[in-house]
Amino acid sequence: MRRRVILLGPPGSGKGTVAVHLQKELGLPHVSSGHLLRREVENGSTMGRRAKLFIDKGELVPNDAVLELVNSWLLSSDAEEGFVLDGFPRNLAQAKVLDEWLRQTPIEKVILFDSPESVIVDRITGRRTCPKCGRVYQLPTLAPSKDGVCDDCGTMVVQREDDQEPVVRKRYDIYRRETEPLAAYYRQQGKLTVVDATRPLEQRLSAATAALRG
Repeated sequence: MRRRVILLGPPGSGKGTVAVHLQKELGLPHVSSGHLLRREVENGSTMGRRAKLFIDKGELVPNDAVLELVNSWLLSSDAEEGFVLDGFPRNLAQAKVLDEWLRQTPIEKVILFDSPESVIVDRITGRRTCPKCGRVYQLPTLAPSKDGVCDDCGTMVVQREDDQEPVVRKRYDIYRRETEPLAAYYRQQGKLTVVDATRPLEQRLSAATAALRG
């Protein structure tokens, strides 16, 4: 059975971690709109340079750029047998376009990871990323063994510009205005499950898996 799943929630609510878990447990490939955009930034493409202007300020990248990237992935062989979308759609306009794209094989389940702003700010501002291998650490609970140095490749870890507190608070505010209304949209379709994102990771993973197996 082809499964088509959306993970919603504010930045830092754990969507990416759960997506990786679902990929292992259910064999569902996942794509993050943020990852697609950052890949364009790293490649220095025209779209990447444009997207970086918005990402660094904590603003949403314009719909046309995000839709182009996600549609390209959905049309690839990676998405043929189902998928988990992480961080997309981010607003009602994107959700309605996605419904049109998937009219014949619609989204099956939407899982919303709900969390207050204070928890999100603590999580994201404590995040450190290795610029070389991409490994992510969480201070103080999952810090590198040697202060500031990646365990895997020995590179100095960094705090991304979009993980700094003023940017995080702006991103959360945008989430509340732009993305939170999607809960009502998918609840009306009978597809929404809400998970408390402040719960321990194992409980979040179990709740997400149960929602798809139920």
